[in-house]
Amino acid sequence: MKSSFPVEWKMDESELELWGAGVSVMKKYLPIMLDVEGRRVVIVGGGAVAARKAAPLLEAGAELVVISPSLSGTLAAMADEGRLQWISRPYAPGDLQGAVLVYAASDDRAVNEAVAGEARLLGLPVNVASHAEAGTFITPGVLRRGRLTVSVSTSGAGPSAAAEITQQIAGLLGEEYEPYLDFLHELRTAIKQLEPAAETRARLLRRLGKLDVLNELRQGTFIPWTPEEIEAWVARNRVE
Repeated sequence: MKSSFPVEWKMDESELELWGAGVSVMKKYLPIMLDVEGRRVVIVGGGAVAARKAAPLLEAGAELVVISPSLSGTLAAMADEGRLQWISRPYAPGDLQGAVLVYAASDDRAVNEAVAGEARLLGLPVNVASHAEAGTFITPGVLRRGRLTVSVSTSGAGPSAAAEITQQIAGLLGEEYEPYLDFLHELRTAIKQLEPAAETRARLLRRLGKLDVLNELRQGTFIPWTPEEIEAWVARNRVE
């Protein structure tokens, strides 16, 4: 089964900068899954780096604003399609108002530092492509399998090693995880709708985790359950 969310490895330029600079002190980052759907995210810069930052943000449904005098072909196409707002001029103080997340991705280090400074004053998370130490977060490598998202970061120790690790994980987590998690989500939703008692719901959810659906998907023998079959399973497993 072909996944609609292919494996993708995105090396954060801030990690590359740390690697090249020979930084020896390990910074510990907090992993987090952030909901940016419908929320304003600002990227300052219009080149290839900015385009790489833009793609996952648009996939996540962000209201994306790109500030740059010019755009790469990829970003220009996104702007023409109405997928992002392009402010066609250099960055200016005040441009970050209303944002929840900021990316300083221009090819001018001084501009990136100015963007990072304003973001810090506003209390906004900021990623700085040219030099990570000026920002407050980095973007990891990402593996997607539908509802499953796995991120890998080396905290600047070695982007190539992180890329290799991501590919190794991709070999362990095959495309069967996408329909498997869709199945679990469907049953979990049904259990919550059909069973009002919290204790019974908890028991049903525990039993759901023991179903051998993942192996059936790997072997190609899994047949999707109908709504009637789901209701019947819930009814059978309500009791101890």
